[in-house]
Amino acid sequence: MKTAKSAAAGHPVTSAPAAPAAAHDHHAHHDAHEPSHAHGSPQEAALALAEEYCRERGEKLTPIRRKVLELLLNSGRATKAYSLLDEMRQIHPGSAPPTVYRALDFLLSAGLVHRIESINAFTVCHDLTQCQHGILVVCQECGSVTELHQPKLRQALVAQIEDAGYRLASDEIELKGLCSACQAAKAAGEAAPVAVAR
Repeated sequence: MKTAKSAAAGHPVTSAPAAPAAAHDHHAHHDAHEPSHAHGSPQEAALALAEEYCRERGEKLTPIRRKVLELLLNSGRATKAYSLLDEMRQIHPGSAPPTVYRALDFLLSAGLVHRIESINAFTVCHDLTQCQHGILVVCQECGSVTELHQPKLRQALVAQIEDAGYRLASDEIELKGLCSACQAAKAAGEAAPVAVAR
């Protein structure tokens, strides 16, 4: 099951907030596979897409897996596992760490989410399924993630890495940075006048 790309090659796409949009694009290009009724919200459409994708893989998006994916969709940014556990405990008080970690392991193996190594957090894949971006730009301040679809750039970078004698530990290349919103907030903070005590 291939997903339709919602951004042309060379244009960055923000991961978590854009996932529902990707779900709509996917839905539009796969009418034969998707339910004919409209979903009430972008999150519901994304969850329906994920459920359909899991069915096609012969797997099941269990209620716990679905809830963890929903929490990540609602977050809109990379979220740490313990934060997900705290949210799960508000819904299901008996939730234990293995419950969340097993759900995350499944979502990772299915390609529905990314693990952001630099901040030890998780985010929904922009394409939700069959992600092919491979380059993630991660804001080290707020955890927002942008996925870059640049196959030629990635191939050239991987070739340089291999020429240097290295092998990538994962298929994804992660770049650290500061998003435009955090840059603006930082600039505004630095520009703010300091109150002088009298």
